[in-house]
Amino acid sequence: MEIAIKLPGVKLGTVEADELHVVPVDMALAKLMDEVCDRKRREFTVESLAETQEVRLVRAMFREWDMDPSKYRPSSEALLRRVVQGKGLYRVSNVVDICNLGSIEVGLPFGCYDRSRIRAPIEFRHGTFGETYEGIGKKMWHLEGRPVLADPDGPFGSPISDSTRSMITESARDIQVMIYAPASTPETSIEKSLARLGERLTEFAGARATRAAIFK
Repeated sequence: MEIAIKLPGVKLGTVEADELHVVPVDMALAKLMDEVCDRKRREFTVESLAETQEVRLVRAMFREWDMDPSKYRPSSEALLRRVVQGKGLYRVSNVVDICNLGSIEVGLPFGCYDRSRIRAPIEFRHGTFGETYEGIGKKMWHLEGRPVLADPDGPFGSPISDSTRSMITESARDIQVMIYAPASTPETSIEKSLARLGERLTEFAGARATRAAIFK
């Protein structure tokens, strides 16, 4: 699915996966999540995390969009802070867990969307006056001036918090995962993250086919 980027300073890496199966838990994936969380908790403190290159670059990307990353925390930083505080990653489903794991590994926001609930064309842009959506686990989000993914039906995703419209449920079969990367991120690094994401969606969710692309 093509994506038009209307905001500066960003590359979008994406993986489409077909005919996968969403289940509440995968034990092998859960073990891997625990191992990565333990490593991150040993590697960082909340204070040292703020000084890492990945966090600083994502924060700079948010400022380029006129967003205060301390007020509207990037989803990747929020997950990393939770892990470093010893709270671990949320356990949602195999597919969402794969995305959250990838996000803390590379320090970039990931978004995971049910392709049956979105349609082309898709834009990454600022929200406009009056646009809102129901955020996952949150109340209604007022989206004016915030970075959003939008289709002809309006915004559905963001590197801060995604909407319930496009969220992954157990009925999802075809999905699209987005990686929000600062423009300075080497494409080889994004390609590596996309490849690992595709492999895990195949291994832990049984995806029949995956396709990767980078938009800039």
